[in-house]
Amino acid sequence: MMKDNELNVRAASDLLVLYWGRPEGRIKEYQVFVNDTLAAVVEQTHYTLEGLTPETEYHLKVVTVLEGTAGEKSAGSRDGIWNTPYVLETVVSTTKEKKRVDITKEPYCAIGDGVTMNTAAIQKALDDCQPEEQIYFPEGVYLTAALRLHSNTELYLEEGAVLKGTENPDDYLPRIHSRFEGYEMECYSSLLNIGILDHNAGYTTENIVLRGKGTIASGGQPLGLKIMELETARLKEYLDSLGDKIKEYEKEETISGRARPRLINISNCQNVWISGLTLKDGASWNVHMIYSDNLLTNHCVFESLGTWNGDGWDPDSSTNGTIFDCVFHTDDDGVAIKSGKNPEGNIINRPTKHIRIFDCKSLSGNGIAIGSEMSGGVSDVKVWDCDFVSSRWGIQVKGTKKRGGYVTDVHARDCKTSKILYHTVLYNDDGVGSEVPPVFANASFRNIVVDGVHAKEFDLMESYELPAVKLFGFDEPGYYLKNVELSDITIRNHAGDGRNQVFVKNCENVRMNGIVVEN
Repeated sequence: MMKDNELNVRAASDLLVLYWGRPEGRIKEYQVFVNDTLAAVVEQTHYTLEGLTPETEYHLKVVTVLEGTAGEKSAGSRDGIWNTPYVLETVVSTTKEKKRVDITKEPYCAIGDGVTMNTAAIQKALDDCQPEEQIYFPEGVYLTAALRLHSNTELYLEEGAVLKGTENPDDYLPRIHSRFEGYEMECYSSLLNIGILDHNAGYTTENIVLRGKGTIASGGQPLGLKIMELETARLKEYLDSLGDKIKEYEKEETISGRARPRLINISNCQNVWISGLTLKDGASWNVHMIYSDNLLTNHCVFESLGTWNGDGWDPDSSTNGTIFDCVFHTDDDGVAIKSGKNPEGNIINRPTKHIRIFDCKSLSGNGIAIGSEMSGGVSDVKVWDCDFVSSRWGIQVKGTKKRGGYVTDVHARDCKTSKILYHTVLYNDDGVGSEVPPVFANASFRNIVVDGVHAKEFDLMESYELPAVKLFGFDEPGYYLKNVELSDITIRNHAGDGRNQVFVKNCENVRMNGIVVEN
């Protein structure tokens, strides 16, 4: 779990990843000390120490210097938020060096030629993996079908190594119990399957590490289309019986598309670390975490441009998720925060909470979305130092009036984005409705640059001319959007045709200060 006012560290045998919360005030720099020696001066709230010695203790210190200050000062906090220059310190040790098990050597002898199927060899290595071992992939393309990981497994992909799933739906059988767009259901196996889904259980799989400089990729849109075609034929009688109710879905292919696998499916897991990898071409979402806890992802690239519904990183009824220094080149949401869909999500009632997103950038796609599946509730989401200018929606909270549940305590600061949106959506509206609308409340957006209309950089991107800031609550007394602060917002590049730059409707207690509209 990330603690905003402490120095958080993730350790391996050869490196330490440091990360911390962003304090109040205008930051000049962060000074990183190792054993009382200045090691680096950085502008972001993270730093990685590499080339370290295994099983060695390090004294770490991060000093925040605000603009106009010149040295260290002691820390103070108010309500858990740091508002003065501060010093964070900890002592931590690198881990014991693991035994490296080369997947290309005896007894596994995988072949990284991009043609040979290596499923049996890789799965045997994963089954054999002990806590003191690391499964190592040297440079090469290792073609495989779906794989399954157990607790205390670590994979390391060297630069140039690609763990590559096929485009053949049969390679993602048998189906697994999973959750997609808010409903538990049988889906095709993902390329990497970690844990077994059970909303009544705790965490049954733990301590998974996926790291390195390589790539994990699957069959992308071609695989997704093949599965949707198979599902459409399998479900023909049911689909025909829906009649006009099919209009409640996002599109006609929505139901058949829900069986598609993810790239990495994480269920009922605790302590999962994904670092340094390129994650691409899931047939739907790339990384999906369900009923899981303590999830760290850093220094990764997510690629799914051209894949319908191709999200990047999706915590779903999960807690303590942290992602930083990641780039999203996705077709859909870069980050999508979920907690189930009415009525099932209301009944299961497992919220997503304590999510931290910082120093991330979208090159395409939708940016950050909370919802539309949020019937189990979402709370305590903090975003800082992110760039979502080249996304369709920027920072978005959405739900249908039927959802129930809640989204509370969403706070973003020191970001660039295309839009800030709280609104009702009409798509993905199937399911028996809750007796009451969702509760959207308690949000702040501070020191944000909003471009209004994003740059149309990619052929698949459209230019959406919604208001730059749209705060649109539910049209039922008692369920208006409540308690929103907009402070130091600069709106740029909006279409100059007289439409509202900031649109507020069905809201209570919206506070605005320092709103500047350029052009």
